[in-house]
Amino acid sequence: MTLGRTVALTDTGRKRRHNEDVYVVDPPIFAIADGMGGANAGEVAAALAADALRGEGGSGEDTLVMLMQEANRRVYEQANEDAAKSGMGTTMTVALLEDSRVRIGHVGDSRAYLIRDGELSQLTDDHSLVGELVRSGKLAPEEADTHPQRSVITRVLGTDPEVDVDTITIETRSGDLFLLCSDGLYSMVGNDRILELVERNRRDLDAAAKALIRAANKGGGDDNITVVAFEIAPDGEAAPAAEEPRPEDEDTLTEADRVPTVSLPPEDEPEPATGPKPPRKVLAVLVLLILAIAASIVIYLLAR
Repeated sequence: MTLGRTVALTDTGRKRRHNEDVYVVDPPIFAIADGMGGANAGEVAAALAADALRGEGGSGEDTLVMLMQEANRRVYEQANEDAAKSGMGTTMTVALLEDSRVRIGHVGDSRAYLIRDGELSQLTDDHSLVGELVRSGKLAPEEADTHPQRSVITRVLGTDPEVDVDTITIETRSGDLFLLCSDGLYSMVGNDRILELVERNRRDLDAAAKALIRAANKGGGDDNITVVAFEIAPDGEAAPAAEEPRPEDEDTLTEADRVPTVSLPPEDEPEPATGPKPPRKVLAVLVLLILAIAASIVIYLLAR
């Protein structure tokens, strides 16, 4: 197995002031963490969990679980040592590349997808209240998006000394594309639309990631949005160069979506400095006065 092209992008979204998402692109490890907690504690939790993965490697399910348990330990200890960070936690979805497989470790409601042969498959289960209700048959999938408790998460890193980690192993094929994302993407963009945007920009993963984030923001941008994607290339084949997206493929904002601009009126240009011009009435009076004086002089001379 050869790692092909990779991309990672994150965006604050339109409703949040801070970005509490953190990603890791450190082959053979790719990951995403979506933190939660007051007073920016979510940012701390996600960063702590991500740092536990960087520079690590290995193989096997046990290695993956061990890394995520270490991430959990770091967040849990910090939350207990600092009262301001009490109760903080983070989701985490990790992909570990091996010889011919990808192992996924998962806690929370971030997601891992596989795009293969033009089809998108969700690899992880959401550890959320609505996710549990859907899997138990108590809630229809189409009702999950509008459920009043859809933001309630049932499992995260950092709230307990140990955490249950879901794992799944995928035997890879040439051309597979793995996509990790926070709920800020899929809560705003449906799975069909995610697949459509990726496939439209498949030759340029950076353009694909930008299109996904743009679509999430156009859908409302209620949360932070993060996308991590990597491709499996054929053995011995270098990753193809990214192709510039064609203009008709760009998912641009419409005229109605653009932020209106304000044109300031040009400042009045000063007129060239000239001497003051006397009013026409003043000139007429002066002429009449001169004529009157001249007439008086003529009459005086004639009278003599």
